[in-house]
Parts: sequence; C-alpha cells; structure tokens
Amino acid sequence: MDGLVQVAPANPRLPDWLRKPTIHFEEVHRLKTELRRLRLHTVCESARCPNLHECFERGRATFMILGNLCTRGCGFCSVPKRRHPGALDPEEPANVARMARMMGLRYVVITSVNRDDLEDGGSRHFAETIRQVRIALPGARIEVLTPDFQGSKNAVARVLDAAPDVFNHNVETVQRLYVRVRPQANYRQSLEVLRFAKSYRPEMLTKSGAMLGLGETAPEVEQLLRDLRDAQVDIATLGQYLQPTRRNLPVAEFVPPERFEAYREFGLSLAFKMVFSGPLVRSSYMADLVHERAI
Repeated sequence: MDGLVQVAPANPRLPDWLRKPTIHFEEVHRLKTELRRLRLHTVCESARCPNLHECFERGRATFMILGNLCTRGCGFCSVPKRRHPGALDPEEPANVARMARMMGLRYVVITSVNRDDLEDGGSRHFAETIRQVRIALPGARIEVLTPDFQGSKNAVARVLDAAPDVFNHNVETVQRLYVRVRPQANYRQSLEVLRFAKSYRPEMLTKSGAMLGLGETAPEVEQLLRDLRDAQVDIATLGQYLQPTRRNLPVAEFVPPERFEAYREFGLSLAFKMVFSGPLVRSSYMADLVHERAI
C-alpha cells in the first residue's frame, strides 16, 4: 500500500457506501423516551453515530456515563464540552442496570465522557456501574470503553477490578495527528493504558479503535496497528471519520471500502484476534458479534 492521501474538496459529497437509511423512527423514539425517563445518555446520540437507527431498531445502545458534558475538546467529537460539568448523578449506575435489563441485553457496552475535573477521573462511578449491571444481568457480557484517566493506572485498575469482559480504549487516530485531533491526550499514554490493562488482567480481551479520513497515510495506519499489537491489544476497529457538526474537523478523505479491507488483512497478519474494518464501523458497533468472533 502506498502512503499517498487524496484530500477531498471542501464539503465533499457523501459517497454511496456511506449512505445509510434512517427509517426506524418509532423504535428510535421509544428507546429515547425510556432513556430520558431514567436520565441516561448514549454515545450513539451525543456523537451522532450514523448507525443509530439500525442499532436502536435492534434494541442496542451504548450507554454513556459520567453525564453528557466532557472536559476535553477533541476536534472530532460532538459531545458537549464544559470545564466543570458538575456533580455526578448517584443514581446513574443503577439506572444503567435497569435500562439494560429492560432492553434484555446480553451484551452491555458502557462508555463515558472525560471527567478530568474529578480526582479519580470518574473511575469509581465507572466501576459501580459495572457492578450494578452484573447484579441486574448476571449472565450478560460487559464491555467498557474508557477514557485514558490521564494515564492513572490506579483509575484503570479500579475499573478492571469490577471485572468487565472486554476493556476498550480508543487511540482514535495516528500519532502525528494527535495535536490536532486529540490535543488533550497523548498517543503513547493511550497505548500504555491498553498495555497495563492487559498485564493487569491477562485473561480479559482488550480492544482499541481509530477513525480514518483525517489526513493519515497508509504507512501511519499500519504503524498504528503494529503499535496496538505491541501493546497486546486483541481487537482493532477502523472506521470512517464523519464530521458531526460544522465546529468539528473537516473530513480530509473518504477512504474507499477496499482500503479498509486491505487494513483488515494487514491487521490479521499481525495476529489480532479480530479486526473489524469498514467505512461505517464504530468502536461499539456490533460489539456483541465482534466479541463472539474474537473468543
């Protein structure tokens, strides 16, 4: 694969392979109504995921805890930002468990905003949410998609001690683009979070993902995949970045499906247990099926 990037024109037209119908309005409204009743948020809504209608119609959603206000200003993300988001909802862990049980979930995915304003980064709240879901759904698998907790191994360990089945932390992009895409994060720190998670609980699956189309080159993506394997990551996800609002970074390139397939094959050659790579792939998209194929 060559390292050339074809930069798309300003406000490029969405290619056919990224067009997805939004037709399940009744199911989406019903699920949103129940979520609001319990004061819960989903990353599906806050991050404007293109798969929302499909997943909500299937009765699937990724819970986003620690509130709906993030202390960081990543260039790709549409989640609302605030330096001091306020107090956590003490009922949120139990409400996540209630909603997961009401939905009949057998695979529960929990993510969060960044809460750099909290002493523990919200890790205690994260762990309590896992414990509450375990009580409500003892047979369910739990995947967590955590922030970097500013590199705190104590915070990561606190979450891992609650025994999730899959630990996910996204690197999001290649190292060169961090200053623009994730200015309050650090590529090597994210890799260390993943490496520590695997060393702390070797039997647990680890997972990480990145968005493509932000200006990265093919060799940089391949190096990102090598770095993830060096950190003992089991599952990698790659998807197309789509600009959620005009305030976010523009799309530099719409990566064609065949290149995603080439990255998948390259990743598998590095001995990942699973590489989920495609234009509409998101870190938590089809997480239950990805897990089944990885074990």
